Amino acid sequence: MSDPSAAGLLRFTQHLEIAHHLPGRIRLKLKVPLDSEIIAMADEAKRFGKALAKMDGIRSISLNPLARSCVVEYDPSGIPPSAWRDFVSGDATPEGEALRNDLHGLLAGL
Repeated sequence: MSDPSAAGLLRFTQHLEIAHHLPGRIRLKLKVPLDSEIIAMADEAKRFGKALAKMDGIRSISLNPLARSCVVEYDPSGIPPSAWRDFVSGDATPEGEALRNDLHGLLAGL
């Protein structure tokens, strides 16, 4: 990942954790304090949300910046639930990489 959108996605996802997950619905939390770092990540969070919204299989996205939370409703037959865990943890599984690559491609177009 050498282009700026890929580097931004990588930096951003390193700060995500799964707060709650049922197949079809996941809540992601941004684990950074409410300080200048969160402000610096606000643009990345918006780009992340916009890219997710354009992905096949995503039903809805709800961003709550004050709670540092994002709820994603998705089609588990199109995006395997394990892909989210692997994506957030950075594991290089086929499912996690597919989700990462899809997001990277969409971010490049924003």
